Amino acid sequence: MALLVRVLRNQTSISQWVPICSQLVSVSPTQRQWGRTLSSISQLPTTRDFPQPIEEKVGPFTKIIEAMGFTGPLRYSKWKIKIAALRMYTSCVEKTDFEEFFLRCQMPDTFNSWFLITLLHVWMCLVRMKQEGRTGKYMCRIIVHFMWEDVEQRGRVMGVNSYILKKNMALMTNNFYAAILGYDEGILSDDRGLAAALWRTFFNQKCEDPRQLELLVEYVRKQMQYLDSMNGEDLLLTGEVRWRPLVEKNPQSILKAHAPTYNDEGL
Repeated sequence: MALLVRVLRNQTSISQWVPICSQLVSVSPTQRQWGRTLSSISQLPTTRDFPQPIEEKVGPFTKIIEAMGFTGPLRYSKWKIKIAALRMYTSCVEKTDFEEFFLRCQMPDTFNSWFLITLLHVWMCLVRMKQEGRTGKYMCRIIVHFMWEDVEQRGRVMGVNSYILKKNMALMTNNFYAAILGYDEGILSDDRGLAAALWRTFFNQKCEDPRQLELLVEYVRKQMQYLDSMNGEDLLLTGEVRWRPLVEKNPQSILKAHAPTYNDEGL
């Protein structure tokens, strides 16, 4: 937590994380227009509208081994969870329409834009899987692990110098955890709070069109609603996620998630 506080205070590059509270830093005419626009959004269910995860009861022995850094007993074997986590992360990078985000949000087609879009979808997966108790939290750790492996591999493929890559990875790690904190606060707030988090992180405080911010707030709300409708056991065993489109005719519609198929090995 101390690390996050230092990041929030000192970050001055891609994203300035100082305003932790779910408000815009100042009230300018543009931001007042944002407020009017966001207040007109049809209210989609928020995280508070869904049942909160119940902490699993564990014995003293499990608490001791987890305090020592080991993983306690899980609902499924670790290798099954790792396979599902890889599939879930893969869905964030292969089933997301990046071109649509570049176009609708007026983002340059760069590695940084790719990372911001991927980070947003990874965060939504983490929020959903944390509802699955200790097994879901373990899966979250593996998802993040696969994400950093992918980021490092992409950097090497692009020919980035190893020293520069290591330095950038450290900066991106700080940005990642600061973004997770901001998004968590935003999703637990109202649409204005979520919009503030997206404006600071996803748009790097450079969004001048309130319609882009409105579109992204609506996307996150409906996507979280969709993820919550998916069966937790299926997600733990398969990790298959289908993202709803960024723009659709009826964002209020509730799509019934298709149950994935898997065999008894979880493949």
